[in-house]
Amino acid sequence: MRQDVVRRRGKNSAVVALAALLALPLGGCFFGETFQRGYVLPEGALEQIRLGASQEQVLIVLGTPSTVATVSGEAFYYISQKAQRAASFLPTTVTDQRVIAIYFDRDRRVNRVASYGLKDGEVFDFVSRKTPTAGSDVNVIKQMLNTLENARIGMPF
Repeated sequence: MRQDVVRRRGKNSAVVALAALLALPLGGCFFGETFQRGYVLPEGALEQIRLGASQEQVLIVLGTPSTVATVSGEAFYYISQKAQRAASFLPTTVTDQRVIAIYFDRDRRVNRVASYGLKDGEVFDFVSRKTPTAGSDVNVIKQMLNTLENARIGMPF
């Protein structure tokens, strides 16, 4: 009788250990993740950028910008974004966004430094490979029907 109890406990322990071993890889599917995209601002770097500093000094301190604008003077933009998802199969949600803008005058000296967050504008899409276009998306059949309609309107009856 005593041996039966020992065998059952051994089998139960083996089943529990096997179930835990099989469930371990699935555990990653149910825990949240945080993603950092774009530029990571080094600690204390922004304080080193003084008004009147040259573009070269900004590049040395902050590195290459995420993007550069040349409309009405030069500007460097350093863009970063934090996103989270509750589980690996759920979509990500942007929780924080930061755009550091360094504006230059005509002599390429720092004119103004600005920091923009989520409350200041639209969320940048770092992942999408789509280019937004004006108008509606027209499929081939709709395009053919529009062509026939336009041809019919132009025909005298």
